[in-house]
Amino acid sequence: MRDSADTSRTRRADERGQLSLSVVEAGIGVVLVLAVSMGFVLGVPQPDTRDTQLDAYARDAAAVLGTEPPRHRGTTRLAEVARSEAAFERERAALDRRVDRLLPDSLMYHVETPHGTVGYDRPAGVAVGTTTVTTANGPVTIRVWYA
Repeated sequence: MRDSADTSRTRRADERGQLSLSVVEAGIGVVLVLAVSMGFVLGVPQPDTRDTQLDAYARDAAAVLGTEPPRHRGTTRLAEVARSEAAFERERAALDRRVDRLLPDSLMYHVETPHGTVGYDRPAGVAVGTTTVTTANGPVTIRVWYA
């Protein structure tokens, strides 16, 4: 048999109110809706795609020049301009024109080979996209930036 103290303890535990499961679900739903709506209101920070886009321009120009046939001798146009100082001097103007045609008008460029450079001097403090192509005659680096 139970004594009266056990009965009163049991009764108090049974009489306590419990939070309804539907109230808990409604609370979670409200928090979720508020979180999603705050995401739309505040937005998400935009990534800085400027440098990424410049790198893509540089890679694209290098890919085109790296697959074009040479004008005189070599495996590719880039390998030809990296071959020797004489080959670079002979092809300098053609390389400059070709890179100028490849890139959008809003970009400036600088192409560096083991035997010389073409393009523009890069101003300090601007974002630059860079890529380097290794040829049999040495590396060729292409840098691009917004004018």
